[in-house]
Amino acid sequence: MIYFTGDMHGQQERFAAPAMKKLREDDTLIICGDFGFLWENNTKEQRFLDKLEKKKFNICFLDGTHENFEALNDFPIVLFAGGKAHRVRRNVFHLMRGQVFQIEGKKIFTLGGGESPESALKEDEELDTVRYEIPDRNEMLEAVRNLEQVNYTVDYIATHEPPAGIRAFLLMSEDEIPAVSALGAFLDELKTTATYEKWFFGSLHTDKHISPSMTSVFEKILDPVTGKSL
Repeated sequence: MIYFTGDMHGQQERFAAPAMKKLREDDTLIICGDFGFLWENNTKEQRFLDKLEKKKFNICFLDGTHENFEALNDFPIVLFAGGKAHRVRRNVFHLMRGQVFQIEGKKIFTLGGGESPESALKEDEELDTVRYEIPDRNEMLEAVRNLEQVNYTVDYIATHEPPAGIRAFLLMSEDEIPAVSALGAFLDELKTTATYEKWFFGSLHTDKHISPSMTSVFEKILDPVTGKSL
């Protein structure tokens, strides 16, 4: 079975939750960003990753806005379920941006990254500063190429950020109108042009069914077929 959950931020207790014990051998858990267990890239984190390697299920995560991208990019790139991934451990994979994976007969498009809440504080930084948390042009183009190969038709979409329109709706207030980033506009277009059953995203840190096809995930572990949590 395939399951989806949200940002973990390196919180080890998330893997001790009762729902985790319901995952079985060969199940796949997809985490929609901010995995966080490589934040310090220290001995403590490495030991915990070793513990995760003993799990019988696959742990697959998208990158969010708060990751140690330098550490993440040091892992070998492998072909996993038809798409490119960083292999962190035997059963722990970073699902790279703009890929289409085929898991248990389901096509899953992934696009991690996004605008971090601290983005506004970076306006005065040097213009040539690399912003690893934001998908770049090449990653967007690869996403388009991979989607074209499947005629923009997948079963599930997993992203860290929601489409801009969904984000604006969920964060609507009288005092603030969220700005639309290039990524948000891309996801808005994807929402219109792609054919999909379910879309899961994690950046808003809430468990909420937005519509029959759009779900914000956080702490719950969701079955995409039934929409119910474990």
